[in-house]
Amino acid sequence: MNNHTDVVREAWDNWSETWYLRYRTDEVIAKVIQQPESAFHATTYAMIQAALPDIKGKRICIPSSGNNHAVYAFHLMGASVTSCDISEKQLEKSAEIARKHHWDIEFICDDTMSLSKLKRDEYDFVYTSNGVHVWIDDLKAMYRNIQRILNSNGAYIMFDVHPFMRPLAMDTEKLSVIKPYDLTGPFDEIPTYKWRIQDIMNAMVSSGLNVKHMEEMFAEDGTFWVDDDEVDQRSQHELDQLCDWKSNPLAALPQWLSIYARKS
Repeated sequence: MNNHTDVVREAWDNWSETWYLRYRTDEVIAKVIQQPESAFHATTYAMIQAALPDIKGKRICIPSSGNNHAVYAFHLMGASVTSCDISEKQLEKSAEIARKHHWDIEFICDDTMSLSKLKRDEYDFVYTSNGVHVWIDDLKAMYRNIQRILNSNGAYIMFDVHPFMRPLAMDTEKLSVIKPYDLTGPFDEIPTYKWRIQDIMNAMVSSGLNVKHMEEMFAEDGTFWVDDDEVDQRSQHELDQLCDWKSNPLAALPQWLSIYARKS
């Protein structure tokens, strides 16, 4: 592995034991069990349903699986799911939850930019969720290998923060630019990247994926704009105001991006 990969893996191994615990509480997992579709933005879930009308029995891979909520959701919908992540500790914690609930899910420690442990033409569907692209230093390699593991006419859908959010500070009172749109990184000691729409689209297309549809979405509620530990301190009126662009100028821009593609 390269140095970038080693640094990111070590960081996520550490975070899996600290602030990331909030995504594995009994309450959070119970919501996924009761409403598997809650693991997805409503618009993205509609795209998934259109791309894969019958999920039961389908082979699905989730690279950079993170909190594994999408992994659990697809399993509960009847799919055969493989969860891949660069962090072995993240996978260990997620596998513990799967064992607790007797869920038959495959967990593989692998880098999304290589997916070296996965076979060609293996999956009907690949999904990447929020927070994947910022950790990828080679988008072309990522999409080349997503294309490789998809079977003939296999589908791919991504969901992530809209690149239009990246140049702006999370200031809900005024627009504050913190970087040019075309400055993509790396940033910080633990390197992250702020890719543009064209970077993502060009990497997809060059891999042989055929882009079918794109959606630019707004936050589903005001909690998008508030840190998790501050949500309870806000009234419902305050949260609703954060989704009104007249009160929060950032709300005038789309917060989320989803793209649907198929293997050519």
